[in-house]
Amino acid sequence: MGKIYGDAKAALAGLLRDGMTIMSGGFGISGIPSVLIEAIRESGVKDLTVISNNAGIDDAGLGLLLHTRQIRKMISSYVGENATFAKQYLAGELEIEFNPQGTLAERIRAGGAGIPAFFTKTGYGTAVAEGKETREFDGEHYVMERGLFADLAIIHAYMADHEGNVVYRKTARNFNPVMATAAKVTVAQVEHIVRNGEIDADHIHTPGIFVKRMIALPPDFEKRIEQRTIRKHPAPAGAGVESQA
Repeated sequence: MGKIYGDAKAALAGLLRDGMTIMSGGFGISGIPSVLIEAIRESGVKDLTVISNNAGIDDAGLGLLLHTRQIRKMISSYVGENATFAKQYLAGELEIEFNPQGTLAERIRAGGAGIPAFFTKTGYGTAVAEGKETREFDGEHYVMERGLFADLAIIHAYMADHEGNVVYRKTARNFNPVMATAAKVTVAQVEHIVRNGEIDADHIHTPGIFVKRMIALPPDFEKRIEQRTIRKHPAPAGAGVESQA
C-alpha cells in the first residue's frame, strides 16, 4: 500500500485510541502538524499524553486539544504563550512533566535510537532531578533521564517523495526529525510531495523507513506566524520626518 493518503482523517484511521502517547513536532507554531492535530480533535480521542516542546498558542495547534480537554498529560519544556496550558496546569487539571529543552530533545533522540536511559549534568541538584537516579562519574554529578518513545508521531515537512523521504525547511525543522524516529508509527503532513528520485539523497533529513503515512497539504495551507518581528531600517541621511515615517 502506498504511503500517501487522501486526507488527515484517513491517514490517522486505525491509529488513534484513548490513553495513547503522541509526539507532536514543532516549536511554538513553527513546523507544527496543524492539520493532523485538527483531525485528532475531530476524532474525539481523549486521555492523551502528548510529547511536544510546548503547546503553541491558545487557538492553534495543540491548544485546540487543550480546549477540548483531550490531553491528560504534557511532556514539555515550556508553557510559553498558551494561557490555557498555564491555567489548566495551575488548576491541577493537567499533568505536566517539565524538561530542560536540550534534555527533552535528547530523550526523544535516545528513544528513537533504542537507548532506554542516559546520564546528564543538566538539572542535577534541582527540582528536575527529584525522584530520579543520580550518579557520579569522574568527580561530576549526573541525573539519569529515560528515553521517550510514543505510539504515534505527527510531524510537518516541507517536501517528501512517495517513499516518505523527508526534507524540512529552516526553523520548521526543530523537533520534527527526532520525533519521526521515536514512535511506532509516524504520520507526516507535507507541503510538497514529489516523485521518487527528485530529492537529492544528500538533502534528505528523515529517511522514508521512518515515515509510514503522509498527506499532501493544500496549496492555500496557512502557515501562521506567532510573533511577527520586522527589522527597522535607518532613515537615509538628511531625510525629513515624513520620509522616516
